[in-house]
Amino acid sequence: MELLHSMERPSETAARWSPVFIRLALGITMLIAGVGKVFAIGPKPMGISGFAGFLASLGVPLPMIMAWGVGLLELVGGLLLLAGLAVRLTGALLAIDMFVATVLYHLPNGYPAASNGIELTLVLALIAVAVVLSGPGALSIEQTLGGQEDRTRGSSQSRATDG
Repeated sequence: MELLHSMERPSETAARWSPVFIRLALGITMLIAGVGKVFAIGPKPMGISGFAGFLASLGVPLPMIMAWGVGLLELVGGLLLLAGLAVRLTGALLAIDMFVATVLYHLPNGYPAASNGIELTLVLALIAVAVVLSGPGALSIEQTLGGQEDRTRGSSQSRATDG
């Protein structure tokens, strides 16, 4: 019975380090997307004016303001996730960003990413939700500053001693 019980709970090490890899996956992706939108470099070098034009073609109101908002969210949000700072807030904002992109542009194109479908943005939205739920994990500025991660670890340790 003890083996089954221990298999149900992730080890403390896994619980602390798994969120780091989730943060890195989303942070790297968002940083690269933001660099392309803001600085017009990288694999998708749109630039703000190109992205604003794209948003205007979709009927998005205030396309230049929205382009700056989304571009900076993805750029700064990617950096924040990589550093492990404001992780839950950033994850929530990026989840909304990816959900809007999914519905506004990708949904009519079907599922495959190869046809600009929902595949990538849906996965990124779900990863962002996982970031919100898991928090920063180890190796983060939040943990160093004694943020949510320490409180979570302490409560899991007290549950382990209760059971």
